[in-house]
Amino acid sequence: MTNNARSHAAARMRLHRERRRRGLRCLMIELRETDVDALIRGGLLEHETRNDRNAVLNALYGHLNRTLRPAS
Repeated sequence: MTNNARSHAAARMRLHRERRRRGLRCLMIELRETDVDALIRGGLLEHETRNDRNAVLNALYGHLNRTLRPAS
């Protein structure tokens, strides 16, 4: 293994451990167009930003926070 490959592997492991300490998991998911439509209908995403990856990600975070977090 080259030094460059080791440093990339070490960086991934550091990120993994940091996420684990914070109680987070890193996942890759696939969304259907109908899921994106539901985010728009729910007021979490603007129609104009439906193809913006970061906007969809933030809308999905909003949905998860709204539905999975207990009410304060």
